[in-house]
Amino acid sequence: MVFRLPARARAALPRTLTMMVAVVAAMAVSGCASLSETTDQTVLVQTVLDHRQLGGVGCVLYNDAGKWFVTTPGRVTLRKSASPLRIDCKKEGAGWAYERVDPRPNANLWGNLILTGGVGYFVDRTTGAGYDFPSTLTVIMRPAEERDDLPPPAPGVTLY
Repeated sequence: MVFRLPARARAALPRTLTMMVAVVAAMAVSGCASLSETTDQTVLVQTVLDHRQLGGVGCVLYNDAGKWFVTTPGRVTLRKSASPLRIDCKKEGAGWAYERVDPRPNANLWGNLILTGGVGYFVDRTTGAGYDFPSTLTVIMRPAEERDDLPPPAPGVTLY
């Protein structure tokens, strides 16, 4: 027994097949941050002490993707990540700071979650491409004499 489609259905088949291929292709690449976004991001780091910008401060920025050094005010290119960015700054005799900046999911991450059924979401989360840090990181410094009054940092945290 041979199954034959009606003539009307056979005429619509190429158009339907083309449409399905286009939808699948769009889903595969749209919103995919790991394909359309870079995993690096350049940020400006600036330090403030007593409501004034303080220059010449040495800062270390780090997360699970790496460690970067910058003298403020300055720009640094870092690797994006889903984990927080830690910022550790110090200027001898002036002040110090230790801050944490959480990444924000970008639009590509949400597009991946919806369009690829979650597969692309996990790829973008792992590579960090689906997240962004603020483009300007303003670090509030504490005066040098305050450092002794505070409890020591958690084990494994390096202060410079």
